[in-house]
Amino acid sequence: MPMLPLRTVADSPVRAIAKDWLAELSDALDDAHTDRAELCRRTLASLYHPEYASNWDTAVRDDKLPAPTRLGLAAMDPRNITLEPEYYGDCDDARFQRVKPLLWLWYSFDRSPAGGQNVWLGVELRRLLARHIFKRCGENFKAFQHVEFSFGYNMDVGDHVVVHRHVLLDDRGGIRLGNNVSISDYANIYSHTHSIVEQRDVTNAATVIEDGVRITYHATVLAGVQVHEQGMVGAMAVATKDVRPYHVYVGIPAKSVRVKPNAPAAHTILRTSSDRQSK
Repeated sequence: MPMLPLRTVADSPVRAIAKDWLAELSDALDDAHTDRAELCRRTLASLYHPEYASNWDTAVRDDKLPAPTRLGLAAMDPRNITLEPEYYGDCDDARFQRVKPLLWLWYSFDRSPAGGQNVWLGVELRRLLARHIFKRCGENFKAFQHVEFSFGYNMDVGDHVVVHRHVLLDDRGGIRLGNNVSISDYANIYSHTHSIVEQRDVTNAATVIEDGVRITYHATVLAGVQVHEQGMVGAMAVATKDVRPYHVYVGIPAKSVRVKPNAPAAHTILRTSSDRQSK
């Protein structure tokens, strides 16, 4: 197959404006005294409702404005909205409230005219926010639009990780992504599970995606699974158990169907005895 490296695209005419804006946000987030909720509110109001950005407080209370307009304005402030993880019994509220404004800014930017599928700016903003949301964020992190998390603060991310569109990273029990991990569109990675008898009986289990792993289109990795180095979970597959190094797993439940040609000799056995017994 032909090698198709990414093209270099010319800077947009407003790239300088974007860089100045990102620098302002970066300086604010590096300042321990910054009120993150207020920063989020000011940023979103300027993006969505610039005509009210300077008098936001007054506009929200102005009963002459239509109620939907006032609700939209109010939603620019993360203190006026509730995210689903806030209902979870295991949510560390002190930690979550610290990252909630940045998650709301991330999600809301993706729905804004400036965001959407604006690739360069979106990647740069999410990379900036990730450094202040995640437990750890390595070099050259790249996330495309509409990536969502549970808590965010339980994400441990290595270098050169790429997360594509509409991915759910449920870090409730913790997710660790190694270096050079690629997660394709519409994939789901979980770190919590529910009892089949009692839905409120929740088990958190850290999920580990090791170096060089690919989780491909619409695939799902369940809580507590470890996808070992250079493993691959194929399109639409559901990984219910650990994925062996350099192996390609497909199906529901996912099973090994081939070994990658770059696998060291120790990893070239296609199936283990437990794999054969399950057939």
